[in-house]
Amino acid sequence: MQKLLNDPSNVVEESIDGFVKCYRNYVTYTECPRTLKYIKAPIKGKVGIVSGGGSGHNPAFKGYLGKNMLDAVAIGNIFSPPSVEAFYSAFKAADSGHGVVCLYGNFPADIANAEAAMELAAKEGIVVKSVIANDDIATPDPKTRRGATGEVLLWKIGGAAAALGYNIDEVVNVCNKAIDRTRSIGVGLSSCIIPDYGHPNYVIEKGTMEIGVGHHGFQSKDTCKLRTANEVAYIMVDEILRDMPLGDGDKVAVMVSGLGNTMICEMNILYSRIHDLLQEKKIDIYHTFLGNYFTSLDMMGVTLTVINLDEELVKLLEVPAYPVSLSHFLYK
Repeated sequence: MQKLLNDPSNVVEESIDGFVKCYRNYVTYTECPRTLKYIKAPIKGKVGIVSGGGSGHNPAFKGYLGKNMLDAVAIGNIFSPPSVEAFYSAFKAADSGHGVVCLYGNFPADIANAEAAMELAAKEGIVVKSVIANDDIATPDPKTRRGATGEVLLWKIGGAAAALGYNIDEVVNVCNKAIDRTRSIGVGLSSCIIPDYGHPNYVIEKGTMEIGVGHHGFQSKDTCKLRTANEVAYIMVDEILRDMPLGDGDKVAVMVSGLGNTMICEMNILYSRIHDLLQEKKIDIYHTFLGNYFTSLDMMGVTLTVINLDEELVKLLEVPAYPVSLSHFLYK
């Protein structure tokens, strides 16, 4: 394992330390060392927006702290849920008296810890409601679908709604609408190395790829011969449109996110064909996001996310947001 590390077992703490030092003008610690908050949170008169999840998905989760996005985040070990304490600290850090909405992925351990933290918050009079992302269509049953890159768009929309003065129920409603209209599918070309292990957690053989690969480094159910970028684009678009039929007049936003070790030029090549396929269906591509938005350590591959927009969701996407990891020329 050739990585720029000190102690592989201390990666999360050292990474958090470096992150806070780097973005010291915008983020800070809370009473829990595994919880960070936007430096101006809680913001008077605004519903707090919180998320949380395992480490290894940079820039998620902590990289989306910032103006009009996340107010606080709970941080777990690599591919592991945040603790009850971390979620509880995040709820307290984000609450201005107007309640908190927690936006996170559909993973049983994360849900259990978040719900336990919500009970603790309720005892202190903090109202916390949640919206759970389940956009990953690799799992057939929507009830057990995982959260994927659609979470990023959920944070963008939830953060914008709160910034515009939506009350807690209105934020929950629009976030539920957003995730109900979002689908994601991942393709993996290699597995990832968890620093504590020092080796890949499984192997994707050379010359093959996996369709429906998960963000937590677990193996997908569909392995096939490595295809060209155009062929992969067709597979991904076809999977999404079979699950969420779209056509003439539908307006969408598209996100192509690398999984950690994929070149931007590869994503551009892939997106070129995705764009053409959607346009052939007369689908209106309102906006495209392309880059490393939600990764899986050093995995090679991409996730495609499509959200079906209505007027309200367009309005919320248009609200400027300043997540710290994506605002490279933002100064104090």
